[in-house]
Amino acid sequence: MSDRFDLFVVFAEMRTGSNFLEANLNAFDGITCHGEAFNPHFIGYPTSEDILGVTQAERDADPARLLGQIRKATPGGIGGFRFFHDHDPRILPRILEDERTAKIILTRNPADSYVSWKIAQATGQWKLTNVAKRKDAKVRFDAREFEEHLAALQQFQVFLMNELQRSGQTAFYVAYEDLQDVGVMNGLARWLGARSQLDSLNSALKRQNPEPITEKVSNPDEMARALSRLDRFNLTRTPNFEPRRGAVVPTYLAAAQTPLLYLPIRSGPEAAVRGWLAALDGVDEDALTRDFNQSSLKQWKRERPGHRSFTVIRHPVARAHDAFCTKILGTGKGSFAGIRKTLRRAHNLPIPEGDLDDGYDLSAHREAFTGFLAFLKANLSNQTGVRVDGHWASQAQVLEGFAEFTLPDMIVREDEMATYLPPLAMQVGHPAPADPEPLPIAAPHALAQIYDDRIEKLARDAYGRDYLMFGFDDWA
Repeated sequence: MSDRFDLFVVFAEMRTGSNFLEANLNAFDGITCHGEAFNPHFIGYPTSEDILGVTQAERDADPARLLGQIRKATPGGIGGFRFFHDHDPRILPRILEDERTAKIILTRNPADSYVSWKIAQATGQWKLTNVAKRKDAKVRFDAREFEEHLAALQQFQVFLMNELQRSGQTAFYVAYEDLQDVGVMNGLARWLGARSQLDSLNSALKRQNPEPITEKVSNPDEMARALSRLDRFNLTRTPNFEPRRGAVVPTYLAAAQTPLLYLPIRSGPEAAVRGWLAALDGVDEDALTRDFNQSSLKQWKRERPGHRSFTVIRHPVARAHDAFCTKILGTGKGSFAGIRKTLRRAHNLPIPEGDLDDGYDLSAHREAFTGFLAFLKANLSNQTGVRVDGHWASQAQVLEGFAEFTLPDMIVREDEMATYLPPLAMQVGHPAPADPEPLPIAAPHALAQIYDDRIEKLARDAYGRDYLMFGFDDWA
């Protein structure tokens, strides 16, 4: 056998032809497939008690034991098994990271596999070796059930693809239709290292439902309508090229005594929330608990059972205006002088070189802000050399970064802080929390003075994902 692999796994699903593939693999000298070795409900096959002396109980206690047994049990050959998306997940990292485990990915049209699965459920016939004993049935196509079935399959396929990409591996892909091609089966065997070749394929297993799919269901018209609703080419997908963000734990803030944790989103109402958190316990803002790392935050959580966490999102137009005024127009501490210079030079942003003067009037501010919004569209699509800073990164992406470590219990909109934050404090035992006091955004000209349809459109172009995810309406 080849020295590339010493184990193989067939990633498949129910009703994709995996039994037929296994039967043909086992026909090659030196190749042995041991069925669904890690099926949580049985070991190998429904009537088997063990695989290579390892029982189901022993496998469940230590799945790596069975994996090792399969790896070493075929001297001069190669052993393997079939693995479905709902099999024991504990073994996945071992087989995906191991370059000496050959990956075979078997796929089938999901509508065909779904209908075949429904027929097998209805008839109780999961294999067919004698056509005379074939059981027939028409089944009802359930659109919701099929979409859930399809989502599970696609999620697992994307997961496999990404894991192999990250580890620099490739798989041998086999489609259901390829299973009848002896040349493809011989090629797969050669890839695994087998020297023998087949003249013909296994004839014991028969295709159970050879009819067109429309003849297998009792509601073909309803099925056609349901399938037509599916976006096969994902045309409605909003492409997201924005760089991923991590959980910026050191920016998190906790009240001095009340067990509330605030996960700030930059260029949001941070000052107003900080003031509210401090007022809860009658302390200065300096007394808030801050400068967390992952270890200290875990400890804070353990010591405060029943704690709550939250974040506050701001309308994209107002948030972009805040970021523009404080980080780009501003020249004081905390402003981005380097990015400001680049925006003027490389992106022709019409802003003064230094501090604002009397010439920077309402019209100039509107023109500069619209230019910044146009830059944000390119920046968030990863089309510029300027970093995507957290002060203007999309809020959806920031929340995904939160999820790497912790998620907020509540996502509050800025204009609803007075409605939701006091009750949240009451949930953790505060007797009479005050309402948060909104603070004005520091800007040379108020957003309301320059806002128009063009600004709204530019903001939607840049932050389409935030508008979609959070349901934002026009700012005005």
